Parts: sequence; C-alpha cells; structure tokens
Amino acid sequence: MATERLLMRKIREILRQKWVLGQRHRSIARGLGVGVGTVSDVTRGAGTAGLDWVRVQSLNDVELEQAVYCQEPKAARAPLPAPAVIDLELRKVGVTLRLLHVEYREQHPDGYGYTQFCDQYRRWKKRQRVVMRQAHRAGEKLFTDYAGKQPHWIDPDTGEVCAAELFVAVLGASN
Repeated sequence: MATERLLMRKIREILRQKWVLGQRHRSIARGLGVGVGTVSDVTRGAGTAGLDWVRVQSLNDVELEQAVYCQEPKAARAPLPAPAVIDLELRKVGVTLRLLHVEYREQHPDGYGYTQFCDQYRRWKKRQRVVMRQAHRAGEKLFTDYAGKQPHWIDPDTGEVCAAELFVAVLGASN
C-alpha cells in the first residue's frame, strides 16, 4: 500500500514550526502526530526547492505540493541483466558469468559491476524450484553421456590432430 501524502495544512504547519518557531523535528512530529522522518522529508523537500516561509505563504496548495514532493528525476540506471537469459547462455560450452558480464557492460557501460551482476543472477537462481527426485536402486541403471568438449590427440606418426569422443557412464546410487 502506498504512503498517503500529508494534508497541505500539515505541511504548512511543519514548515511554520520549523522556520518561524525554530522547533526541533521531534517536537513538531509529536505535536502534529506525524513521524520524525516525515518532518525531515518535508523540510528537506522545501529546502531543496529553495523555499522560505515568505514564499510558502504565497504559494497555493498545488504549487506547494509540487515544490515539496517533486524532486529532479533520478538518472536512469542501466537495466538489470535478464537472469533467465543468463541461465540459458551459461548452458553453452565455454560461457562463464565473467564473459556474460563483459558482454553486458559492452551494451550498458554504466551498468552493474561484476559482483552485483552475479548477485542478481544467484538470487534469481535460488528462487527457481527445479527439483527432480529419482529413486535409484544400486546397480539397476547405468547413466551415460558425452563429456562435453571433444578432447584431441596427436598421431605420433603423421602429426595429425584427431578429435576423440569421451563417453562417461555412472551407475545409479553409486555416489
């Protein structure tokens, strides 16, 4: 739920008590039934807008609200890296988080640093509930796969580089 803005009457009273009476934030907050942070926010916003008590009295409610609550737009931050895309890219051979971060920074020079980039991805990865439990009785099944990148060897007679397929097999429940 969004925080409700103060009534203009309270904003004017906060500024009057602060600037005319010179009261502290805690006493203003206690007297008006608002938080100390609210008093700080209103006085900071009015100060940033360059207001003083004479100027506040001459403003109507709409102008005062705009002056107190409207700050300069913040500089747009580079977009977050898409964790689902990162996850798909990491499945490719030879792709690392470091490499993906370098590519991300080429597209967004003012983007997130490596640590934040990795933290964003890891936080997303933790929330993914991908679990496939399988019960294996020892020696019942043999799981096989290729090892990934093809190793190569050099024929000593011809000097030819030959690629080899590396085949891996594991018994279920063998740890």
